[in-house]
Amino acid sequence: MTGTLYVVATPIGNLEDLGLRALRTLREVDLIACEDTRRTRTLLARFGVATPVTSYFEHNKRQKGRQLLRLLAEGKSIALVTDAGTPGVSDPGFLLVKEARAAGATVVPVPGPSAVVAALSAAGVPADRFVFEGFLPTKPGRRLNRLKALRDLDMTVVLYESPHRLLRTLEAIEQVFGDAELVVARELTKQFEEVRTGTAAELTRHFGGGAVRGEFTLVIPRGCSPGTPGVY
Repeated sequence: MTGTLYVVATPIGNLEDLGLRALRTLREVDLIACEDTRRTRTLLARFGVATPVTSYFEHNKRQKGRQLLRLLAEGKSIALVTDAGTPGVSDPGFLLVKEARAAGATVVPVPGPSAVVAALSAAGVPADRFVFEGFLPTKPGRRLNRLKALRDLDMTVVLYESPHRLLRTLEAIEQVFGDAELVVARELTKQFEEVRTGTAAELTRHFGGGAVRGEFTLVIPRGCSPGTPGVY
C-alpha cells in the first residue's frame, strides 16, 4: 500500500489567496512537510488547521526525504508546501516529488499562487512563450553572460531577485538590453505591492532612491533588444 503526496501551493503574501481545495487538503492529510515550520504554522493557525508539520528544506532534504518516503510506503498522506507559492519552483521540493513517484506513490498537484504567473498577468507583455530563469548568477561576469544568452531567446524572461541585489541586476540588464522596457513587480499580493514599467535606468533611479525592500519579480518582454524599447 502506498500513500499520496499532495503538492500544495500556498499564498505568496495575501493569506486570502489560499484555495478551498488546498485548505481542505491541508486539513485532511496525515502530515505537512514544509520549508519553514514557523511560517507554515502561522498560515495554518490563520485557518484553524491542526495537522502536524515537519521540516523539509535544502539542508535536510536527503535525510528527511527518506523518512517521508517511509511514511508514504505505509500508506500515509503528506502535503508538501513551500514558504510561499508552488513547491518545486526555486526550492528543493522537486526532489521529494521525483523520489515519491519513483517509489510508486501517488503525486497529486493542488495548484494555486505563483509569483511568476502573477507577475506575468499584471505586466501586460506577451506571455504565450516565456522562460523562468529564477535567480541570476551572483558573479558579475556570469550574470552578464547569462543575460546575453536570455536576450537571444524569442520569449519573455521572468527573473526573481532579492532586494540587496536588485540594483546590480538592473545595471546588468541595462548593459545587455539597453533602453528596452521591462517590468518590476515588488511585494506581489502584499500591502506594498508595486508593479512598475520602465527602462533599467529608470527603474534603478526609482528603486535606488532609498533602502531597497521587498521581494522582486522581473519581467523582460519577448523581443526586447538594445535600442528598441517596448518592441514585442
